[in-house]
Amino acid sequence: MLTSRTGKTRVLIVDDSSFMRMAIRSVLSKDPSFDIVGTAADGMEGVEKAIALKPDVITMDVEMPRMDGIAALRQIMAKAPTRVLMVSTLTNEGAKATFEALDAGAIDYIPKNVTDSTEAQSIFREELLRKTREAVRSHFGRSVTPSMVRPGVAAPAVAPLPRPTASRFTGKKINYVGIGASTGGPVALQEVLSRIPVNFPYGIIVGIHMPKAFTGPYADRLNAKCSMNIREAVDGDVLKPGLALIAPGGMHTTLVRHGGGIMVKTVPTSSYPQYVYIPSVDLMMSSMAEATNGSMLGVILTGMGNDGFKGMQLLKSKGGLTIAQDEATSTIYGMPRACVEGGVADEVLPLGQIGFEISKFMG
Repeated sequence: MLTSRTGKTRVLIVDDSSFMRMAIRSVLSKDPSFDIVGTAADGMEGVEKAIALKPDVITMDVEMPRMDGIAALRQIMAKAPTRVLMVSTLTNEGAKATFEALDAGAIDYIPKNVTDSTEAQSIFREELLRKTREAVRSHFGRSVTPSMVRPGVAAPAVAPLPRPTASRFTGKKINYVGIGASTGGPVALQEVLSRIPVNFPYGIIVGIHMPKAFTGPYADRLNAKCSMNIREAVDGDVLKPGLALIAPGGMHTTLVRHGGGIMVKTVPTSSYPQYVYIPSVDLMMSSMAEATNGSMLGVILTGMGNDGFKGMQLLKSKGGLTIAQDEATSTIYGMPRACVEGGVADEVLPLGQIGFEISKFMG
């Protein structure tokens, strides 16, 4: 864990709103493990203070005068690489900016709900604390693969991936693919799906922990960057070849058998109060394992916690096949670690190999 000489994690707050600067400071200051070393009112000042103060974590607003959060993030990554959490509005434009920031090197994002409701404030407070703690534990300086790089920008030199070994899946069959992810997942999933060809013969569904306002724009972004058809799932969708569905945020997604296929059923979070993460990967993967009777591949990518482990465990008990992302390429090795240490991962692979491994099921 990152700590200063005082044993605390040093945090810099960058936001043009004095109210938000005070709110973030108030929340983090109550945790004795954090030390607020400075604040900045715009991106330009944020870059200067990041270089001068050398914080362990930066919270970065997206929309600011003089220099916005994404421009500031890119300068910080070039001059003084630091773990950065974007503070994003729950809007379509906020979502688009957030995913651009994640591509540019941000660790994660915190949705900013600007309502006055006690519940919204409580959710923001909990998210801020949880994600700042996660950022401290995150693997920083991930490998950059070609699909993560913006057009016209040269990819930095990275170590080559290990040579793929013979797959233990050779000769095995599936009918569907389920993928789960959390922290670090937006970039990781783009890398995986970009390796899967447009004529992939099995339906794919993805559960990734995101708010309701973000999953639609995220699916649109993936659809523009990958050869497969990708969109946000809606209730009643049927899993089809060449289509990847993103489970909608703000609710849970289950899979049920419908005629000869598998159908999406969205359900309110109140129906499954035992699941903390939304959408729940465990619920999605477990219901999918039941609906397919195990004739599927389950994949768990980077993320905090252990959501997905119970679903993968049920899938394995039904004879399904499983992949977990390895520690070296995971932003947070929580969800994959749970599957590896729990003995339910058939293959543990670097991020850059997972999409290729999935593609091998084409024949």
